Amino acid sequence: MESDTYKTITSSSQGLYKEKGSRFVSVAIPVSDQEEVKPIIEQIRKEHHEARHHCYAYMIGHEKNIWRVNDDGEPSGTAGRPILGQINSYGLTNIIIVVSRYFGGTLLGVSGLTNAYRSAASFAIQNAELAEKTLHHYYEITYPYVSMNDVMRILKEENIGQSHQSFDLNCRILLDFRVSAKDKILNRLSRIDGLNYNYIETR
Repeated sequence: MESDTYKTITSSSQGLYKEKGSRFVSVAIPVSDQEEVKPIIEQIRKEHHEARHHCYAYMIGHEKNIWRVNDDGEPSGTAGRPILGQINSYGLTNIIIVVSRYFGGTLLGVSGLTNAYRSAASFAIQNAELAEKTLHHYYEITYPYVSMNDVMRILKEENIGQSHQSFDLNCRILLDFRVSAKDKILNRLSRIDGLNYNYIETR
């Protein structure tokens, strides 16, 4: 059975890690699209304009196949990767974590930086409210009016969401249901004479 749940955060949260005078201020923010990333980075740069680095990582999509890391001038692999590592460690997606570093005058070295960015990211997640979300498929169905009773019985029995309804000689409804129920629901609907369905999206 296809998995139809994923873990994310419900709202923004912050964390703070200090090491040898340097402060690593972290913020975790829920996101659902890559287009949201750039404005978030720009806003954080303004809020923490005295910070030397603004490193980040994000993971987007229930399949966790959209991600990126950025070290923003720190030695390669010491910032973005450790941040992403914490996102993966908690099994999260649809999240961006940005860590702004205020330099304290003492170099931390590769291992020190890696630990600092990892810890700052972890604290932001620990301070967040986590939630398990359910994925739904959205389908549009069309069918003749004479099949109305058969359609409505299935929608009720399978607890299927309905919106954008249009009832005429030819009826149209936008349905939504859990991904894991797809095969069963489409199989039942396909038995109704004259009914056609089209996939719209998954979210």
